[in-house]
Amino acid sequence: MDSFLILSILLAPSEHLNIFSCFCFFSPGVHSSLPRCGRLLSTSSRCRTVMPAWVIDKYGSNEVLRFTKNASFPIINYPNEVIVKVFAAGLNPIDVAMRGGYGAATLSMKRDPLNIKQSGSEFPLVLGRDVSGVIMECGLDVKYFRERDEVWAAIPPWKQGSLAEFVVLSANEVSHKPKCLSHIEAAAIPYVATTAWSALVNTGGLRKDNCANKRILILGGSGGVGTFAVQMVKAWGAHVTVTCSQNAERFLRGLGADHVVDYTAGPVEEPLSALEKFDLILDNVGGDTERWALKLLKPWSGSKFVTLVTPFMQNTDRLGVADGMMQTAATVASKALKHLMKGVHYRWGFFAPSGSALDEIRDMVDAKQIRPVVEETFSFSQVPQAFEKVEKGHARGKTVVQISKGGDDV
Repeated sequence: MDSFLILSILLAPSEHLNIFSCFCFFSPGVHSSLPRCGRLLSTSSRCRTVMPAWVIDKYGSNEVLRFTKNASFPIINYPNEVIVKVFAAGLNPIDVAMRGGYGAATLSMKRDPLNIKQSGSEFPLVLGRDVSGVIMECGLDVKYFRERDEVWAAIPPWKQGSLAEFVVLSANEVSHKPKCLSHIEAAAIPYVATTAWSALVNTGGLRKDNCANKRILILGGSGGVGTFAVQMVKAWGAHVTVTCSQNAERFLRGLGADHVVDYTAGPVEEPLSALEKFDLILDNVGGDTERWALKLLKPWSGSKFVTLVTPFMQNTDRLGVADGMMQTAATVASKALKHLMKGVHYRWGFFAPSGSALDEIRDMVDAKQIRPVVEETFSFSQVPQAFEKVEKGHARGKTVVQISKGGDDV
């Protein structure tokens, strides 16, 4: 039996190796007397130190994307973490922005708050914020999940992403995948869903028991966040108006939009001003929308304008973390006070990872209240083409990359 243990250690000479796991795996006689442990992988991944992934080694355009078979294998550092084998990964505009260095200062501070590591220590960086896959290993404190559970998650931007064979996540960021969806379909939802949930529920105050008959305006309704938000608030009984291009009108009505305004026909503020005022506006567009959009809200009735297009990351990238945060705080405070005096609430919305939110969203998906909107699917070898697709904009749903197929190798 000792020879098996020695072989295990030689095959994975890593300081992170769990010797007991390797002992269990290579010593068939111990399975009858010891608890099952380690990952259930026929390729004995518990002793692997590398994996295939798409990485970037510096910030830039699409040329910085590099495929490697020698990316570092993720490890469990905390007892509440899980390792997920990735079957499908969703791409979002933030992946394109991060490839170019968006938010580098803030995200570096989040990764290394004590500033111990050298500049550029985030490289090689794996992008990809959506994941659907199967749990391969659980930390000691993880009780809600088991190995082989099918899960989905939205990965925080300061963590290594899903354009790799495996990813490590905190268990509170993970949720069981909807049973009715394939992995490709499931990978189209988590990031946009948790972003919309954070903006509409956490910031906007909407819930399924207070949303009936409320008038909601979604500016920029045909992208990932917009298509999810339309379906969620419509399922909760709201009246939904969206802005989009003319060729997306039928698509959005099919998702539940009650009224569609074509932004290509002229300034949208004119037809929107002719409508009854709104209880909440979700802004996915930015630009000069704040100049006219807040006038469309019902004054002195608790109505809210929530924008997902904020200068927070640009401020910290341009001014540094401390000065950027001060500038951001001053900006949002002055705007909030200015509009509060007019009887409406001005808020910024941000992505927030949440396994509990995904639990509720999973139930809505399984109840057929929300469906995934996958615009195009790419293979793992086509990641650069997938980035080009997202970078072009004018999305009609999500772009998804299939990392590996089904569960045949589990």
